[in-house]
Amino acid sequence: MDPRLNIIDKRLENIKRLIAVGGGKGGIGKSLTASALALTLSKLGYKVGLLDLDFCSPSAHIILGVKGIYPKEEKGIIPPEIYGIRFMSIIYYAEDNPSPLRGIDISNAIIELLAITQWGELDFLIVDMPPGIGDSILDTIRLMKRVEFLIITTQSKVVLETVKKVLKILRELKVPIIGVIENMRLAKSSFVKEELKEFNVPFLSAIDFDKSLEDSLGDINKLSKTDFVRHIEKLVDKIK
Repeated sequence: MDPRLNIIDKRLENIKRLIAVGGGKGGIGKSLTASALALTLSKLGYKVGLLDLDFCSPSAHIILGVKGIYPKEEKGIIPPEIYGIRFMSIIYYAEDNPSPLRGIDISNAIIELLAITQWGELDFLIVDMPPGIGDSILDTIRLMKRVEFLIITTQSKVVLETVKKVLKILRELKVPIIGVIENMRLAKSSFVKEELKEFNVPFLSAIDFDKSLEDSLGDINKLSKTDFVRHIEKLVDKIK
């Protein structure tokens, strides 16, 4: 048995809630939602951590404008803090280089990152999930035993088909699902809500496409004033 697994349990034991933001597809707003949720909870006075588990194309550091802060080594790795959020990402090890991991390498990387990171006491640890419905999601469920999922989708039929697969996996494994957020809505429609009705999970809200988001990335003041973040702020009571 891998001794790191017991260490992971100890690393996570003082975290009240583990929330993974997923959806299976890339480009649907998982990282933005995870970052905005972490920011909002921190502003409300909660102790919050943000873990970017996307090893191939991490982006939470770009969204938050994380620069010039680094983890400290002390019987493991202590995450740096920005905007009241304890932040950890593969960027501290791979920097801007690609991390073309596959199979067992992905599992080992997740185990290692969870085993070495000392989060301390947190009210929430928000996990920005990578795209895909394979090793990453299964390892997250296996290693973070109390994890709950917040699912992001769009109106795209292609995205919805992947989201349905994710929901089926979570249902079969009896993993708690906080609810579904429809992101980047271009037209008012009940299509997404109707398509997901069979899964009997809370439909939390639909967020309209926000043209100002791209220009706000990396600038926390601009980001906080976007309609997207304001919508997440209104939703937070349903999530927490």
